[in-house]
Amino acid sequence: MAARPAPSSRYETSIDRVGLAIGAGGLMGGAIAVLLMVFSGPVGVGALVAGLAIGSLMTALAITALAAIPWALLHASGRRGPVAAAILGAAIGFVLFLGGQTYGYGMFTAPAMDSRTWLYRWASGVLTSLVMAAMSAGVAAVMWRVAYRKVG
Repeated sequence: MAARPAPSSRYETSIDRVGLAIGAGGLMGGAIAVLLMVFSGPVGVGALVAGLAIGSLMTALAITALAAIPWALLHASGRRGPVAAAILGAAIGFVLFLGGQTYGYGMFTAPAMDSRTWLYRWASGVLTSLVMAAMSAGVAAVMWRVAYRKVG
C-alpha cells in the first residue's frame, strides 16, 4: 500500500480581496511615513494628515508597480503562503532602499568620497535597508492575510 502525501493546504484569493490588500498595504506605508515624520521633529496635524494620504497613495502605487508581477508568478507556481509573501516583500524593500541609499548602486553621480567613506556608505545602506526590509515583510504579511483564505 503506497503512502499518501499529507493533505496540503491551498490558499485562494479574489480580485476584490487583492484590492483590499493593496489598500491595507498602502495604509500601512502611509502610517510608516507618518511615524517617520513624527520622529523627524515637530510637525503640524495638517502635515501629518497630508503625509498619511500621500504616503498611502505612493505606497499603494509602488506595491502595484513593483510586486504585482513577481507575486503573480509566485501565485501561479503555487507559492501562495505567508512566508513567500514576507520574503518577496523583504527582498523588494531591501533592494529598493539599498539602491536609494547608494546612488543607484553607484550608477548615478555621487559626491566625491574616499574608499573608506564609500565603504561606510554601503554598510550604513545595508543595515538601514535591513530595517526597511523587515517593515516591508510585515506589510507583505498583512497584505497576504487580507488577500488569501485557506481552502481545504
